[in-house]
Order: sequence, then C-alpha cells, then structure tokens
Amino acid sequence: MSVGLMPAANPPTFDPLECALRSHEVQRLAWRLTTCVDQVDAVLVSLRRTQLADWQSPAGRAYRTTIALHASALMRARESLDAAVALVLRHSQNVSVSGERGP
Repeated sequence: MSVGLMPAANPPTFDPLECALRSHEVQRLAWRLTTCVDQVDAVLVSLRRTQLADWQSPAGRAYRTTIALHASALMRARESLDAAVALVLRHSQNVSVSGERGP
C-alpha cells in the first residue's frame, strides 16, 4: 500500500496577533538567556577571586589550576550563550517582520 501526500484541506490562515505573540515569546526567551549570561558572569567573578588566593602549597596551586580550567570552559560557554542571545533576538525580529508581511 502506498501512502501519498495529501494537500491540506484548509490552508493555515494568517494571524498578525499570533505572530506578535510568538515574537514576544521569543524575546522573553532572549531575556532569559541574557539572565543566564549575567549569572555566568557572576560565577566567573567568583572564580577569579578564588584564583587570586595566595595558596603556596602544591595542593593550592593544583586547585587554582583546576579553577582556571573550569573558568576557561565557563567563559567559552558564556560566549556561546551570548551568541545565542543575538540569534534569538534576530529570530524574534524575523517572526515580527514575517507577521507584518502577511502570507
């Protein structure tokens, strides 16, 4: 038995209000991502303070090295989050513009 694609009985209708709501939801997501970036910044500040501690023992140096590695990974994650914010905001604008253009 073969299955073919059937055309939609009723094509979707254009609703500008729905596009505006979607754009707003996407903007809220960008705001939440920005909040995450701010939280990562706070953690990075805390890690830097810990790295500045003047521990002279081998264990202290190893601990600072480990913190530096984690801070580096966290900084890369922060950069990715920051890029995601820009992409989500751009998508929000595209949703809004597509709503203004119509079907």
